[in-house]
Amino acid sequence: MAVLLLTEIKQTDPWFAEFITQLQQRQPDLDLRAWPECGKLEEIEIVLAWQHPLGVMQRFPNLRLIISLGASVDRILADPDLADHIPIVRVVCDGKIVEMAEYVTLAVLLFRRRLIEYQELQRSQRWEYLTTPNANTFTVGVLGLGILGLAVAKQLAAMGFSVRGWSRTPKAINAVECFHGREQFKGFLSQCRVLICLLPLTPETEGILCHETFSALPPGAYLVNVGRGQHLVEADLLEALNTGKIAGACLDVFETEPLPRNHPFWSDPRIIVTPHIAAEGQPNDAADYIIDVMIRYQTGQPLKYIIDRNRAY
Repeated sequence: MAVLLLTEIKQTDPWFAEFITQLQQRQPDLDLRAWPECGKLEEIEIVLAWQHPLGVMQRFPNLRLIISLGASVDRILADPDLADHIPIVRVVCDGKIVEMAEYVTLAVLLFRRRLIEYQELQRSQRWEYLTTPNANTFTVGVLGLGILGLAVAKQLAAMGFSVRGWSRTPKAINAVECFHGREQFKGFLSQCRVLICLLPLTPETEGILCHETFSALPPGAYLVNVGRGQHLVEADLLEALNTGKIAGACLDVFETEPLPRNHPFWSDPRIIVTPHIAAEGQPNDAADYIIDVMIRYQTGQPLKYIIDRNRAY
């Protein structure tokens, strides 16, 4: 059985280099190959995918399992003619969950404590005090209450923030006011001082961060997007920033990655840009998880975190 690391990122990338080392240390006899050096195509049974070239997986006649190295699988599902019978699982390890909760919490604290505005005051050498709202009146809304969204909502609630959550189907979470479905969407938005997007990318959620959504938020709200770049209508965000509807944004994902050098987000002082690093996870944790998945596959045990293709997550 051969395992293919299918990504266009070079093996010299520090994360992937360490990840490969960790896999080989845990299973020295593992027949691990890296795109484009596939060897005999019929020998490949498992693919480890991240930002892979589209149309490649169909070349492997004996492909039995796809493991997404990212939290989302929208690119895998976009692959044309991918066989329906092949299970897709995603890597969900504790380290990624902790990192996401840390990143989002940091962004919320930056906004509540108004540090972006203090940076502007620093640049103009102005010594000025800004009022800070209490956490329990600074309502944070979490779009998407899956594994990552749930962790974020719980952590913020434990810190004393007023937390709302929205999901496609009903949820019940202690200390979180839960909303669901399109009919409750605007009511959910109506009090969110910070809107956090942790949704999967599906046809229903693409472009959800748009003029209509921003208009339903309180004036001067903030945006944190750690879902997918395609969730955001970039022109609508710029318009909302210029009208004051949105006061600031923290963006970790973008429609085009890397973000083009001439993109207006780079130079806008109201926007924090990070290069898709909110929840990278540690290479050793990912290696542990993948070895466990492969053992389950080889021994016929149930696989965890299998994607429902009908829901796209």
